[in-house]
Amino acid sequence: MSTARERILRDLHIALKRGPLAAEQRTALDAERPAHIRPAFDEDLIARFVRKFESRSGTVARVATLAEVPEAVEQYRTAKGLPPRAAIGAALAGLAWPQEWAIHHGAAAIDETLALSRAETGVAETGSLMLCSGPESPTTHNFVPDDHVVVLEAAKVVRHFEDAWVVLRQRPGGIPRATNFVSGPSRTADVEQTIQLGAHGPRRVHVILVGG
Repeated sequence: MSTARERILRDLHIALKRGPLAAEQRTALDAERPAHIRPAFDEDLIARFVRKFESRSGTVARVATLAEVPEAVEQYRTAKGLPPRAAIGAALAGLAWPQEWAIHHGAAAIDETLALSRAETGVAETGSLMLCSGPESPTTHNFVPDDHVVVLEAAKVVRHFEDAWVVLRQRPGGIPRATNFVSGPSRTADVEQTIQLGAHGPRRVHVILVGG
């Protein structure tokens, strides 16, 4: 604690006519969660996540297991007329991807058309994906290709935005260097107040929701 901060807190204690809080009081206050500032909703978490994400031009497909993800991605790729190649995060490398695909697990190159990532969690409140950087999920996958497919396990969807930070702090590998919250395709209205998709990232963001 800085000397200036100590002086300010001391002055506040004097003005309030009290000394430092007892250890048990500090523990009780630290444990409090300010639930009053969080939006209340009774909607099912998965249903709300899908509704909010799709309201921002994102799309969602659902599968029962991770083993079904490659087929769901192939259906998406075919529907969009994309070439059979992709930058696939190493977290998804163990799945049975089509043999005819040209795939790699490194950073997305400037000419990348499709990237696949695994989300750390999803936020029902806002319909957002939390994507963490690292060797298994390069940040370039989130921004370079026109099409970004994100695999999200339904069991990892949390209620409020603040809950996602709890998940982040509990990651076995620690807090990543970069964390991005994505709520659909990149967009801007800077030019003549007309919405343009893909201004600063993917034109399309597609979620494959697993389970739930």
